[in-house]
Amino acid sequence: MSVRRRPLAVALASLTALASLTACGATDAATDQVAPKGQKGTGSSINLGPDQKRIHTPKVDAIAAKLPEAVRKRGTLSLGVSTGSAPPLGFYATDDRTLIGAELDIATLVADTLGVKPEFSAVSWENLFVGLDSGKFDGVFSNVTVTEERKDKYDFATYRLDDLAFEAKKGAGWKVKGPADVAGKTVAVGSGTNQEKILVDWSKENERAGRKPVDIKYFQNVSDYYLALQSGRIDAYLGPNPSAAYHVAAAGQTEIVGKFSGAGAGLQGKIAATTKKDSGLVGAYAEALNHIIENGTYGQVLKRWGLSSEAVTGSEINPPGLPRTKN
Repeated sequence: MSVRRRPLAVALASLTALASLTACGATDAATDQVAPKGQKGTGSSINLGPDQKRIHTPKVDAIAAKLPEAVRKRGTLSLGVSTGSAPPLGFYATDDRTLIGAELDIATLVADTLGVKPEFSAVSWENLFVGLDSGKFDGVFSNVTVTEERKDKYDFATYRLDDLAFEAKKGAGWKVKGPADVAGKTVAVGSGTNQEKILVDWSKENERAGRKPVDIKYFQNVSDYYLALQSGRIDAYLGPNPSAAYHVAAAGQTEIVGKFSGAGAGLQGKIAATTKKDSGLVGAYAEALNHIIENGTYGQVLKRWGLSSEAVTGSEINPPGLPRTKN
């Protein structure tokens, strides 16, 4: 996913009015609030402005002591995020400068607990891992799914369930329950993501079964995926369920036609704070995450962004992930 900054008006256009000029979602310029279709009042609106009034939590000395000494002395956490126009996970506020979203809010709570300041860097998806490999980042909070292949190089502390969704134009008249339902369909997906791996595996399964493969398409920005969907160039977009659910509610022009675990069949996927293997950070992250889960601030963040259904009851270190690709 590209992180090239786009004016928020463009991002909101992709979320509210791609097919017509009669937007179903609304933004209040005076309050920087966006209300999903059919919802009214500030209680159901999402703040898109730079003044986020983020939820915070006090430092816990016993947990902070688990940080490597060099990080404690530095007093900061360098954290990578992949962002473009992907509400509610990570995106730019109305000032087109301030990074906001659920991922950043959770990372902020973790940093609070550890008594350090989070310093966020927005980079392309592949550069999240380059940053970890080079030591530029102490961690990544960016909708990263635990996979067995990634566990070879990285450590994970989980903090959210990972669900994927197929999003199609409203009234498309089809549902996705498995590989056969996407045979011969044109489906867009993000390059280098675990959802791409799942879609490629499904396409191969279709071919082995004598069905047509999936025609897989790639675009640079989330708004490009939605424009392609509305124009009929693609039949569906497979992406993170939080973003799909947000877009469906805000725009009112698409629908979710299938929802699946991000770890494939038989295993519930998990999203995790990601750090370089054996960096000494994953234990501190897991304990900080468990603390904010217990004190309720984690739940407040998920509720704020409409992600309560993806809450976990505790953080796990390196749990089973998306299976390795079979050669």
